[in-house]
Amino acid sequence: MAYFTGPLVYKGLYHLFYQYNPKGAVWGNIVWAHSTSKDLVNWTPHDQAIYPSQPSDINGCWSGSATILPGGKPVMLYTGIDPKNSQVQNLAQPKNLSDPYLREWIKSPKNPLMHPTAQNQINASSFRDPTTAWLGPDKKWRVIIGSKINRQGLAILYKSKDFVKWVQAQTPLHSAKDTGIWECPDFFPVPVSGQNGADTSLNGPSVKHVLKVSLDDTKHDYYTIGSYDNVKDIYTPNKGSVESDSGLRYDYGKFYASKTFLDSVKNRRILWGWINESSSVADDIKKGWAGVQAIPRKLWLAKSGKQLVQWPIVEIEKLRANHVSLPNKLLKGGSIIEVSGVTAAQADVGISFEIADFEKAEVLKPSWSNPQLLCSQKGASVKGSLGPFGLLVLASKGLKENTAVFFRIFKGQNKYVVLMCSDQSRSSLNQANDKTTYGALLDVDPLHQKLSLRSLIDHSIVESFGGGGKACITARVYPTLATNNAAHLYVFNNGSETVKIATLNAWSMKTAKIS
Repeated sequence: MAYFTGPLVYKGLYHLFYQYNPKGAVWGNIVWAHSTSKDLVNWTPHDQAIYPSQPSDINGCWSGSATILPGGKPVMLYTGIDPKNSQVQNLAQPKNLSDPYLREWIKSPKNPLMHPTAQNQINASSFRDPTTAWLGPDKKWRVIIGSKINRQGLAILYKSKDFVKWVQAQTPLHSAKDTGIWECPDFFPVPVSGQNGADTSLNGPSVKHVLKVSLDDTKHDYYTIGSYDNVKDIYTPNKGSVESDSGLRYDYGKFYASKTFLDSVKNRRILWGWINESSSVADDIKKGWAGVQAIPRKLWLAKSGKQLVQWPIVEIEKLRANHVSLPNKLLKGGSIIEVSGVTAAQADVGISFEIADFEKAEVLKPSWSNPQLLCSQKGASVKGSLGPFGLLVLASKGLKENTAVFFRIFKGQNKYVVLMCSDQSRSSLNQANDKTTYGALLDVDPLHQKLSLRSLIDHSIVESFGGGGKACITARVYPTLATNNAAHLYVFNNGSETVKIATLNAWSMKTAKIS
């Protein structure tokens, strides 16, 4: 399973399409696999939806997006690879609109609808992943496609009256220097208040716009928040938004090629993301599969207006069982407590901490500007003052293996700074695995707010949400000892100062039905 494509809801059913190699566990032979669900948790697979069958996609059907046309008709724009190995954009639509499962798709005989030419000078090897389209005030559809000119990433804009004949705009919707190609762009509005979703065509003072790009150079997803002038068709990021490796990310771990869609049933915007592997290609081939989708997340604009907030969809709580909790408890420096009574290899755990005394917080040096590097240098085994404290997940007895998800608090200029880390350095005795440590700065004030952490644990995956979803880190780990019933879950404090466990709730998680 690779990048996913075209999520949508139709006649009460959720649809997920994703890039899939039916011939192996490595990338290649890409078709669109298709599954449906009533609840975004339990899924039923169907036959391949879109596969090479036209000259415009004969060498592969790559990523794309769904758009719901007036009247509720879904259509797909997607990238195909033509006989010259050029990347071109194609249209497909359901054969039978009365079928809620949308099991058959018909391609337009006019494909490709958008393609590189000598006149437009579009890079034929970097022109892919059309977004969900939106309507402008002139009743024309708009769509952007990721591309690059040399090292300048850009979102090429096209317009259409009928969704078939597309005309390239004179200027891109947006571009940024020295970023490389923008894969899987996503462009959508978010209400300035509340947690509801917004239709992709909505604009005005009640919304801000988000532009997300997946940078092929770094394999990370970055986003900015800004304003969209739908007359000039120009997107302008807010002042202070960073369009580089130090910018805002949905997730500071393994999370790529993400895509949102508007869930019109529950009026929310849902974020999907691809979790790639930490294991070697040889191990992937041995186990016969590679790549998974992250648990869907609800997404909205933070009250500050400066970032997005994400939280696992509420439906995932249907899988909870065997609830355990800990009362208020002081966690002294150097202590560790096991959370027993849950299946630690498949669990949902939430914890919040309170700190009474900040006097001994370590001073944040100006050179400590890269949170991932700082987490690598100050891992869970490096003692501090206020931290590291948090969770040891997928831990073996004796802690030879564990993945540590934790906080450190530093004294910055005029405020305290919270660092959130996911330390995979001891996650597995298998040295062939990628055991990179991840980190993010968490925009919370520990003086006036509890520090909260939620981790969803599923054997080889740990999805962690700090500060109610203000920072998210996904780790991919393959323990050799801490598997199944041999996995343990702990709360730890490796700092010198005492912290208080304000709340702790954990559940075993049942297995979702994929059939």
